[in-house]
Amino acid sequence: MRLLIMGPQGVGKGTQAALLSKHYGIPAISTGDIFRYNLKNQTPLGKEAQAYIDKGELVPDELTNKIVKDRLAMDDTANGWILDGYPRNASQVEALDVMLKELGTPLDAVVALTAEHDVLMERMMKRAQLEGRSDDNPETIAKRLDVYAKETAPLLDTYKTRGLLHEFDGSGDIDQIQATIVSELGE
Repeated sequence: MRLLIMGPQGVGKGTQAALLSKHYGIPAISTGDIFRYNLKNQTPLGKEAQAYIDKGELVPDELTNKIVKDRLAMDDTANGWILDGYPRNASQVEALDVMLKELGTPLDAVVALTAEHDVLMERMMKRAQLEGRSDDNPETIAKRLDVYAKETAPLLDTYKTRGLLHEFDGSGDIDQIQATIVSELGE
């Protein structure tokens, strides 16, 4: 099973990715985790990313694409994977299409989690308090949600057109959400 898990910040993507990973016995791959691994281990890709980060710049799509392709080609992904946090824009969708074709591993489904704006704001503020994250303030959170709505949410239409999109309400009980996803995707 090869899945994308998409949705705005605070909707529970990481939580559901971890539960689905355990259920299906496949790795949950977060682009944030990939970056942290490459940076920590000073891989060639990590060093290249560090150069942008040190300048306070976003890592360009081209490098992000290389890092994702490198991760998807690892041995533990032979039976599938769940990709969280990628793609984030139309250019990355195109790059993912190419890499999956090159790897001979077509995408099986896209799981999109949704929740009302107020629920997302409340969850992210609570997470900021629990984790002591100073960068999670109402203005920053609202900006992130706005960027998601403008750049990433439109990608869902691409996957809907391809017949891959499965949408779920991410605001309910965590275990019930997971059970509903598994029921729709199949065991």
